[in-house]
Amino acid sequence: MRRRDQLIDEIGLREASLADAHKEYVAGELSIHELEQIQVREREGIDRARRELDALGAHVPAPDVARSGRRRRRRLLVIGLVCLAGALGVFLWSTFSTRQAGNSITGSIALSNQQKVQQYLSEAEADVANGNVVAALSAYHAVLAIDAKNVSALTQAGWLEFSAGSSDQNLTIMKIGVSDLQRAIVLAPRLAAPRLYYAIVADSTPGNQALAKRQFEEFLALKPSAGQLAIAAPFLKRLGIVYH
Repeated sequence: MRRRDQLIDEIGLREASLADAHKEYVAGELSIHELEQIQVREREGIDRARRELDALGAHVPAPDVARSGRRRRRRLLVIGLVCLAGALGVFLWSTFSTRQAGNSITGSIALSNQQKVQQYLSEAEADVANGNVVAALSAYHAVLAIDAKNVSALTQAGWLEFSAGSSDQNLTIMKIGVSDLQRAIVLAPRLAAPRLYYAIVADSTPGNQALAKRQFEEFLALKPSAGQLAIAAPFLKRLGIVYH
């Protein structure tokens, strides 16, 4: 097994590769197909390295997405529609800084990275509200190309990737989504929103109800907002979790 510092270095290099690939795509040097190939390859490598890191210490277990069946996929799509409509564009991310939707980053002359991140997040939020999930996911990836540790983008992208992968029966994309959600929890273990998404993903895949229950219990311990509790309520009820 490789040493911790070797694994951390590999993750850093692969994250840099993702950022470079996005810049090359924006500059017209890569096609969207080439960009997607690089993203899949590097994210799979990052996921492997993180699993090895997990083996060296505490980790967040991943749902077994390979066991998802068609019936559960249909159920996940229903869950996805409910969560996307009720949460992504409204209050799920109230724990993060306020963003003004509808602004475009195009044409800005000298924006700082933080300003770019905020504008991309605003655009993504507006895209989700308008039902343009592809554009929203692209904006979240743009955020991660600037700041690979942005918890908001990781969580939102993770949920959208998992939902899209489930809809298309694409196990690779589903795993990427799970990996992003895990990463968000590791980076922000005291935030309720990443736990909520992760718990819903676990509950939506066969054989992971015990994991889902643990994650929902962690979620409740983090003092979630009333809006987040409203989203979680049907899952908590089905799992027999009592909350006040």
